[in-house]
Amino acid sequence: MADITVMGAGIFGLSVAWTCVRRGARVRVIDPHGPGAGASGGIVGALAPHVPENWNDKKAFQFKSLLMARAFWAGVAEASGQSPGYGRLGRLQPIANEAALTLANARALTARDLWQGKADWRVIRAGGEWAPFTPTGYLIEDTLSARLHPRRACAALVAAIRTKGGEVVPSGVLEGRVIWATGVADLQELSHAHSRSVGHGVKGQGALLGYDAASLPQLFADTLHIIPHEDGTTAVGSTSETTYDEPTTTDDQLDAVIARARAAVPVLADAPVLARWAGIRPRSRSRAPMLGAHPLRAGEFIANGGFKIGFGMAPKVGQVMADLMLDEVDGIPEGFRPEVSY
Repeated sequence: MADITVMGAGIFGLSVAWTCVRRGARVRVIDPHGPGAGASGGIVGALAPHVPENWNDKKAFQFKSLLMARAFWAGVAEASGQSPGYGRLGRLQPIANEAALTLANARALTARDLWQGKADWRVIRAGGEWAPFTPTGYLIEDTLSARLHPRRACAALVAAIRTKGGEVVPSGVLEGRVIWATGVADLQELSHAHSRSVGHGVKGQGALLGYDAASLPQLFADTLHIIPHEDGTTAVGSTSETTYDEPTTTDDQLDAVIARARAAVPVLADAPVLARWAGIRPRSRSRAPMLGAHPLRAGEFIANGGFKIGFGMAPKVGQVMADLMLDEVDGIPEGFRPEVSY
């Protein structure tokens, strides 16, 4: 008999399940496609904050989650015996012109207050070969950004849940409190039942290159994430495609991403392409996660809409949904409630 049934074994579903099982709940995760079968089985893995200005619930929630991440993923690694590839090594970004330099310096000041001294946002001079091209000679460096390997992180979560007695199965009975974390499929169902779109899928494509920068920070250049993984590969991505025919097939748009990454970071010029990936990410109408009571399923819950920030939000999403389902404590920000999108 399960206390909690989680429908969907992507990052939100697995994180909720892991948090609940650690609190002593009997948990069953059901996904007919298997863990990480959708966007959560990707290869890029950028855990990066929003800019430190115009503070709001979404940015505050993400900030808290990024601070929780080290302990969260350490617990997963310890329980599972598998590395999720987590490392808080920061991020470098080029500064394009004088106006952008002025803005970056202003954000460095606001970060001191908004990030509460727990992480830094600063302007530094560019140097070394692991740095993107920057017209001004300056870079933004933040120490809050982290990386992990999404596919390996999902596998580690599954192993950790099972170690604590939880189930992760392709089918089963819905028992106890039920939460739906089924990504695009649930957004489509919600939209069909509504007079307007509640959310939709956005295709992303990424690649793994054979370049070892495992101890170095991630880069954000030419709107691309360039993520060194601990296994000696470097991921680059991604596209954001709202129209597509083949949801899991890569094409010349990924070729363009790879070319842009090589141009931005010349040391990647000859790095071989080891793997290519494409998948569909769930984006809610509000672009914030949808957390709380399920709009269509009375007495049940939803965790959805982790578009681009799902892994960074996951520790806090797991916490607030476990609080709600196990203890009836509601700590969900107003902007995340399903009615905002629904």
